[in-house]
Amino acid sequence: MRFEFSATYYALALVTGAWAAPSVTPRQANPFQTAAITDFAEPWALAFLPDNRILVTEKAGQLRLVDPVTKAKGTISGVPSVRYGGQGGFGDVALHPRFSENSLVYISYAEAGTGGSGAAVARARLVLNTSGGGALQNVEVIWRQSQKVNGDGHFAHRILFDSNSTLWISSGERQQFDPAQSMTSNLGKIIRLNDDGTAAAGNPFTGGTVQSQIWALGIRNPLGIDWDEQGRLWEVEMGPMGGDELNLIEKGGNYGWPIVSQGNHYDGRQIPKHNTRPEFVAPKAFWNPVISPSSLIIYKGNLFPNWKGNAIISALGAQGLVRVEISGNTAREAQRIGLGRRIRCVRQSADGALWVLEDGAGGRLLKLTPR
Repeated sequence: MRFEFSATYYALALVTGAWAAPSVTPRQANPFQTAAITDFAEPWALAFLPDNRILVTEKAGQLRLVDPVTKAKGTISGVPSVRYGGQGGFGDVALHPRFSENSLVYISYAEAGTGGSGAAVARARLVLNTSGGGALQNVEVIWRQSQKVNGDGHFAHRILFDSNSTLWISSGERQQFDPAQSMTSNLGKIIRLNDDGTAAAGNPFTGGTVQSQIWALGIRNPLGIDWDEQGRLWEVEMGPMGGDELNLIEKGGNYGWPIVSQGNHYDGRQIPKHNTRPEFVAPKAFWNPVISPSSLIIYKGNLFPNWKGNAIISALGAQGLVRVEISGNTAREAQRIGLGRRIRCVRQSADGALWVLEDGAGGRLLKLTPR
């Protein structure tokens, strides 16, 4: 279980070819003008429609539709039954890259089943009505975690498309440790699929149905994935007691969990560090103590021109946003912006503004623009 907390200072270690000494970045002045749109019951993720309205998921199983101009909030029916509890519930939402042609949206959620619960991804046709709401139609589950387990942690289930309409899923290891290294399990992996849920051509591993889905392995609780402008995939994940990671995801890469980590087990047992096992891909940055990352974007807009190419991480424990400068294959924390509340999700709109969801009951949707 993650002990999430807020503190004024956190130590950050960087990967720069060799392990750098930890540095400390203080919280810095809030650079944002903030507009509160509306609030939700435990919001988790958001996605922008072409008409600038916003889909927002609520953990207990509601999909909401928000007009950011009028602040009206409607409901989208047809969401599958979710297994709500702990970290589990309704998760991510993403539009198909050809949404304007096919009206397809993709959702992730925790579902109950034999042996416990597990993450699932479904696609459906979004049909909007004239009353500010709508429905999901023809809901089809296209991917599931390969096993249901007891407990309510580490689903992760962030979803992302690339420009070729290939679907990427971050699959947590469900606090089961060893499946992250198993090629017969899709827990603790980065998954790459066609938009219908079948394994995409060119994946690094062949064999059974599960193995052919896997792009990278040795992942713990990956709660954020995004592309940079070079087409590289970045991932942020929660470590154990210490050791939150920012990773550059390589085809076929093994990131070492649970064999290595920059943190330790919650009972105090030490875990070997990455530099003891060079066959595993080391993080580009890590945090100890943790920031408790919850989502990730690589900023590509113009409203904050000095931030282009930076990773913007929403943080639960750090209660705000963490900005990381990326230069080639290296990364370093550059700024920590406190927002006064645990932040569950950050996204960028077409105009370059940042939009965040506060975590928990009454969590607000905020639009952040420069002061």
